[in-house]
Amino acid sequence: MTKTMLMAAALGVLVMGTGCSRNTRASAENDAERAAEKTEDAANEAGDKIEDTAEEAGDNIEDATDN
Repeated sequence: MTKTMLMAAALGVLVMGTGCSRNTRASAENDAERAAEKTEDAANEAGDKIEDTAEEAGDNIEDATDN
């Protein structure tokens, strides 16, 4: 009886460990996806700011040459 209980407990620990590992892996994948999305958003924002700055510089040059 004791041997059976110990084997059942060991099996339970293995099953729990596998489940936790899967949750950890899924969480890490989600974190990586979120980080990639944030990086993409930051790159898009930087690109937009560069575009706005270039347009503004072009407008300033145009205004200067008109005078």
